[in-house]
Amino acid sequence: MTVSTDAVRIAAISAEPLDLDAHLRAVDDSRMGAVSTFVGRVRDHDPDAATAVVGLEYSAHPDAEATLARLASAAVGATGALVAVSHRVGTLQVGDAAVVIAVTSAHRAEAFEVCRTLIESIKTDLPVWKRQLESDGTATWLGLGG
Repeated sequence: MTVSTDAVRIAAISAEPLDLDAHLRAVDDSRMGAVSTFVGRVRDHDPDAATAVVGLEYSAHPDAEATLARLASAAVGATGALVAVSHRVGTLQVGDAAVVIAVTSAHRAEAFEVCRTLIESIKTDLPVWKRQLESDGTATWLGLGG
């Protein structure tokens, strides 16, 4: 896990379940008046799936954690926000958290913007791939992104 003392407090790729409270503690700062979070969970359906989704298998490039730290830092930019972000790898069941983001900033607009910018860049630029598992035994690779 990448941990820093600057704006990016956590940037981690983890095989362990993700803990939103740990991310909130990492960005806790009395100077910050706004907190925004995002939790991306495995859902039980996909518009392109023929049957119910029963899980996802995530795998990551060895450089994914460093990339995640760079994406988080870029999302923060000059806002003064603090961020903690993790992406899970391995086999996840419906309802499991795949991505957790916590952002604190002085004002709500920055917290929302950093959180949204970060999840959008994770979806397009993080070298993490997912394999969708369906109830009929079908397994489909869904490409780059979370």
